[in-house]
Amino acid sequence: MNDIRIKDFQQAMVQKIDNVNKNPTEGFGKIIKGAINRVDGLEKDSNRSIMELLNGKKDIHETMINLQKTDISMRLLLTVRNKAVEAYREIMHMNY
Repeated sequence: MNDIRIKDFQQAMVQKIDNVNKNPTEGFGKIIKGAINRVDGLEKDSNRSIMELLNGKKDIHETMINLQKTDISMRLLLTVRNKAVEAYREIMHMNY
């Protein structure tokens, strides 16, 4: 048997991100509000995609991808919310 080898293998280049938010004073509420707005936008895109599918303007693959993006984003947002509520409750039960 011959060995199976990958020819011309090169490591993928990773781009350096220079515009990282270096302002730590941005509030948690503002970040959460932005995340909610992005999830809302994804939901609107999914609804639009469903309507275009029903009208025959879009195929089912694109629609399903949009729906999965929305589902994953919503689950992540709900997980973050649940963790924040859990942390709040834990802080409220602390004795001083």
